[in-house]
Amino acid sequence: MQLVLEHINAGIKRNTNKDACRLFHGRGHCYPGLSYINVDWFMPVLFITLYQEPEVFEWNSFVKKLELSQLDIDVVLVQRRYIKGAPIDSLCGKLPSSVVAQEGGLEFCLSFGQKQNVGFFLDMSPGREWLRGRSTNKRVLNLFAYTCSFSVYAIDGGAHSVVNVDMSGAALNIGRENHRLNGHGDRLKRDIEFLPYNLFRSWGKVKRKGPYDLVVIDPPSRQAGSFIASKDYVRVIRQLPNLLSEQGEALACLNAPELSDEFLISLFEEHCPQLSLVSRLENRSDFPEEDASKNLKMLHYRL
Repeated sequence: MQLVLEHINAGIKRNTNKDACRLFHGRGHCYPGLSYINVDWFMPVLFITLYQEPEVFEWNSFVKKLELSQLDIDVVLVQRRYIKGAPIDSLCGKLPSSVVAQEGGLEFCLSFGQKQNVGFFLDMSPGREWLRGRSTNKRVLNLFAYTCSFSVYAIDGGAHSVVNVDMSGAALNIGRENHRLNGHGDRLKRDIEFLPYNLFRSWGKVKRKGPYDLVVIDPPSRQAGSFIASKDYVRVIRQLPNLLSEQGEALACLNAPELSDEFLISLFEEHCPQLSLVSRLENRSDFPEEDASKNLKMLHYRL
């Protein structure tokens, strides 16, 4: 675990803008024997995720070796994903009543212990920046919006309007709070919509609010009763020509290690040839992968 400590100490010192970041990405299989651990920093919370029980390990010693006073760390949490319910324990400090992730000059609400994830996905930041950079005066459709981080970036980038669609009304409520947190309260009723719909039963309602200049597709890779990427992604791709305006663009995202770029590319070629692949967005450097094909996919298409 000495390598993990070195990454934590060096990573935070290097991150002078205090943005949330991944300090150790063991799940990328670049560090032999450490594929069971990830470490994220949401100032002032250090968040350790374990995917299997480590061998005999002294956590108190680990915490003592952290340079807490120099690293803006007040709380150290460990989540045990190998246990049902993914319980979270505090190794150091008391969790504040509210914690936010800072990224790109924006803030996002975090939730520790209520669900398996904290409500904000760090690896998606290149996609969010991509959207912010091309949102000015655009009508944006955010599919599988979850807590609406894409929507916040779009509005910050000057979007004309955003329609967020997700089955979870609770997640969309957090999305509303994320907008308020970033000073978008005056635009919530006028320019930002939240539709708690089952997308596959609601295409008509979504289409009537279009056409859209930009469509973001960021589904779960596998969610029982909701979406299985290997069979359901094609159902979204087929709808894009009916959703997009002339010269409209789409960002197709997929975080499924078992499915490569070619999976998405072949679906577009067969089922939506009207759209052309422009580029694949580069992944974050703090998410290294031994096999690049297993990394997050973010493909930019244009009608």
